Amino acid sequence: MYKAVTAEDAVKVIKSGDRVYIQAAASASQILINAMSARHEELRGVEVCHLHIEGDAPYANPIYKDSFHVNSLFIGKNVRHTLKAGNGSYTPVFLSEVPNLFKKNVLPVDVALIQVSTPDKHGYCSLGVSVEAILAVIANAKHVIAHINDQMPRVHGEGLIHISELDIFVEESAPLHEFAVSEPTETESIIGDHVAGLIEDRSTLQMGIGSIPNAVLSRLGNHKDLGLHTEMFSDGVIDLILKDVINGNYKGINAGRALTTFLGGSKRLYDYVDDNPFIEMRSCDYTNNVANIRQNPRMVAINSAIQVDLTGQVCADSIGPNIFSGVGGQMDFIRGASLSEGGKAIIALPSQTNKGISRIVPFLNKGAGVVTTRSHVHYIVTEYGVANLYGKTIDQRVAELIKISHPDHRERMDREYYEATS
Repeated sequence: MYKAVTAEDAVKVIKSGDRVYIQAAASASQILINAMSARHEELRGVEVCHLHIEGDAPYANPIYKDSFHVNSLFIGKNVRHTLKAGNGSYTPVFLSEVPNLFKKNVLPVDVALIQVSTPDKHGYCSLGVSVEAILAVIANAKHVIAHINDQMPRVHGEGLIHISELDIFVEESAPLHEFAVSEPTETESIIGDHVAGLIEDRSTLQMGIGSIPNAVLSRLGNHKDLGLHTEMFSDGVIDLILKDVINGNYKGINAGRALTTFLGGSKRLYDYVDDNPFIEMRSCDYTNNVANIRQNPRMVAINSAIQVDLTGQVCADSIGPNIFSGVGGQMDFIRGASLSEGGKAIIALPSQTNKGISRIVPFLNKGAGVVTTRSHVHYIVTEYGVANLYGKTIDQRVAELIKISHPDHRERMDREYYEATS
């Protein structure tokens, strides 16, 4: 009844002027991406829209600017160059609100490129390791092109689609994109110690993918009854789940389950989540909904930043005026954790860059974006300690943040701030 076609035939439905949405993270199908990109000579003005995706993005090559324009809802390394090259744009949006862009037809989608597991005996495919906004996209796209991959894990939750909902599909076995998180540096390990010290038993965690989150997770082995309600996770949680440190028993919502909207890491992670009822994938307007997050008692949100100024303003998406990543889910979880009973909202970052530039600054760089406002921020953590800014005056905040900045910069920052504000 249902018949597969080649990737080259599948992408023929894409027309000049269309908007194409690619499923996020490790679910981005390199096979469909390559087939679409190969049509660069015949296509014009195609907008390619997505959150961060793993793998290659050949359509983002500036030499194809007449064929493809990238609209990033979160900037990844593979498309960051497009903003300066002129063949890309950035749309700032909270991750919790991304599905509404498609539900409300703010961004009408012509073609969705997705990657799914093989169908079960009832004909249902799993959307695998990335649900994010793709359910809203599928419901509103004119054409849904799927790469059915027997190496895509079947992950529990709401990420299911019947094969009859696929307009066109390609069947090809291909490994998912894997990536390894580097071992934490000495500085990151110290930060991990400070953050772990703020986490109580029976807390529920949100943290991203990276060396600081991994440093925190590696220090939680003696904790008890932790939960996981996050937008993404990687290999670092597996051993804690296996040791029953993370069991979700005291979560206020989706108790007994680890909740996320996408994940990425090694094959070990993909094998672990396959048909694992403990892992529950939900759309990002559910996982990142502040009303849902705050239902977890002792919700701990751990996020990072590029810069923090001495009043507590957090820049997390740009280096000056140059967009580096995106708004993502930081504010969703900062607010949700702040409103949780006993919750803690944490920004963790090294005190300076590898080049010795302070990341705590008197004033944000010209053109820098504020992702988390000074009124939302609670804890700032560096290798020099923890600054609790909640309920603090501006002068008190300045003093607390100078204490946890790098010693080489403290005197200068104090002088620059007060000279400018006197």
